Amino acid sequence: MKKSNGEGSINKYKNGWRATITIGRDDTGKLKRKQFYGRTKSEVISKMNDYKSKSTFGLISKDEKITLQEWMNFWLTNFKVNDSRPATIERYNGIYRNYIKNSEIGVIKLKDLKSSHVQAYYNTLAKNKSANIVKTLHKLLKSGINQACREQYIIINPCTGVKTPKVEEKEEVQAFSLIEQHSFLSYLDNSKHRLRTLFKLDLSTGLRLGEIIALRWCDIDFINNNIKISRTLKRVAKINSTSGNKTEIIEQPPKTKNSARTVPFPSSMISELNHHKRRQLEEKLKAGDAYNDNDLVFATELGHPIDGRNLSRSFHRILNNANISDKKFHSLRHTYATRLFERGVSLKTVQKLLGHSKLEITANIYTHVHLDEKIKAVELLNDVL
Repeated sequence: MKKSNGEGSINKYKNGWRATITIGRDDTGKLKRKQFYGRTKSEVISKMNDYKSKSTFGLISKDEKITLQEWMNFWLTNFKVNDSRPATIERYNGIYRNYIKNSEIGVIKLKDLKSSHVQAYYNTLAKNKSANIVKTLHKLLKSGINQACREQYIIINPCTGVKTPKVEEKEEVQAFSLIEQHSFLSYLDNSKHRLRTLFKLDLSTGLRLGEIIALRWCDIDFINNNIKISRTLKRVAKINSTSGNKTEIIEQPPKTKNSARTVPFPSSMISELNHHKRRQLEEKLKAGDAYNDNDLVFATELGHPIDGRNLSRSFHRILNNANISDKKFHSLRHTYATRLFERGVSLKTVQKLLGHSKLEITANIYTHVHLDEKIKAVELLNDVL
């Protein structure tokens, strides 16, 4: 009598016992069989019955040969890409390339991956990589393997219970001192830098890099002196199976719901913006048909979006030429917030202006007080000593 799928057969061979069961057919229609080996007949029967039991409850791996790196790549390009911002996907893809692909755990079959493997790998990484990198890797692995569990490729997530290193304290916020800010502005004016208005506007509004390069003239209200933030621009990697290492500048919504906001700017910026608009019109006329008019406030000489990486490089060159200690472009945003705090603006107001989702974020970032302010605060104690 013909056996049905999963019924199996048990046979003795020279080194012990072997059980064979049919588990279905492959894509070509060929029967797929699974074999179990043991020293005794009862051992083989136990293994076969255990497999059948798990199969009944849907706990058997669909592909027992798939490795961790194969699954994570599949998950990133088929699952994660649909529910994350492109910049987030790009960051995760970088973690995958650098710390999962061809790593000591990446080549392990998903079904064989144990918590001990993951923990040992984290411990090795922690010796010469930052705690933040290990934390991000752990978050990525745990999320990806959770999906593998839902898809029944694996039963238990080996990342559960694994310990990650403690994250170091954040570096002190970089902001210009008053002297540095004066030197920076003086250099912009004296050099007649092409993007002078961009840097001045950022010091006046605290916009993120992606927000300021995405600004359009229609976003600026010259009557009420404010700017509407409704989009950002960022260069990201194309994440799919055929794009290779290609990148593109994309437009996307602001970072968070609170990031979509209206930010006022000082009246002193009106003449600066008008001057910039006239100069931009001259560039447009000079370029003729080659100009790509996107209504961008800040663009290349041909009207294309400014690459954030190139803007950061320009910023570093300015600092070097102005003999100012090197800082990130984001320091302009920190400087804006610092000047507001120095002038007594409330924490809540600064939070709204910066577009932070929570008051705690603003409070945690700006726990610093410049040395000059510390000295002034201590001097106030003179009358009680």
